[in-house]
Amino acid sequence: MKKVFVFFTLTTFLFSCSNDTPVSDASGTFEAEEVIVSSELSGKILSLQIEEGLQIPKDSTVGLVDATNLSLQKEQVEASIKSLREKTSDVQPQIILLQNQLAVKQSRLSTLQKEKDRFEKLVKADAATQKQLDDLIAQIDVVQKEMMVTTQQIAVQKNAVATQNRSILSENDPLKVRVAQLDDQLGRSKIINPVSGTVLTKYAEEGEITSAGKALYKIADLSTLNLRAYVSGVQLPLIKLNQSVKVLIDNGKKAYKEYPGTIIWISDKAEFTPKTIQTKEERANLVYAIKIAVKNDGYLKIGMYGEVKLDNK
Repeated sequence: MKKVFVFFTLTTFLFSCSNDTPVSDASGTFEAEEVIVSSELSGKILSLQIEEGLQIPKDSTVGLVDATNLSLQKEQVEASIKSLREKTSDVQPQIILLQNQLAVKQSRLSTLQKEKDRFEKLVKADAATQKQLDDLIAQIDVVQKEMMVTTQQIAVQKNAVATQNRSILSENDPLKVRVAQLDDQLGRSKIINPVSGTVLTKYAEEGEITSAGKALYKIADLSTLNLRAYVSGVQLPLIKLNQSVKVLIDNGKKAYKEYPGTIIWISDKAEFTPKTIQTKEERANLVYAIKIAVKNDGYLKIGMYGEVKLDNK
């Protein structure tokens, strides 16, 4: 009787072992690095060429926000820059006039100098009076002083106009900076996709009014998903970064699909076991979160459940 019982127990054990599913060391759900793309400007969405499930390359333009107001502001500033030249004064006509006056006085001075030389000879020959010579010398002195005044007027006129023009043209650089700022803002009216990936959720449509920072769509790179799982403190010494592991995915009732994975992150902070995750220890025990990168062949989905088997076990 005992032999029969032993045979039955052994048979049951072998049968149970043959039908037992693989025992995992940890389990969790798949997630992706999701990026929410927002508008950088407020305005009407003129175009938004995305649909959920669409794969979009990095740095591609997927939409445009109306920036007519910014364009008009830029035109206004550029017009102000052009008008600065028209506000400046041309000193040349005044300078030419004063230079002509100076030339006339120079010619007169030259004539008086010749007369002075001639009268000096006449005075020596008693053919002219000293008073006549003194009058010529006085006239020469007057002309020389007039020439000095005219020369000073030319210098003053040049400095005055140059100062005035510098004051006007000093507005040029700030206006150019303003144009650069408006160009930057105009560039932000384009909606540029920041990462290569698949559109997960679309939040806005063409024709809607958006604001800066308002979400337009959510995108993620699904070529590699991360399995966020939890290991106990006992298992922690058995794992390390860049370690290869096996990831098991349900493939039917009693079958599993196996993927190679790599541990890319280990939490340095313990937490309580999540209620949705089963471990060998009781739920009150502390566990550590890990992330395992798994290449996606198209079968893996965000939120899908997965199990982990450590290769060193």
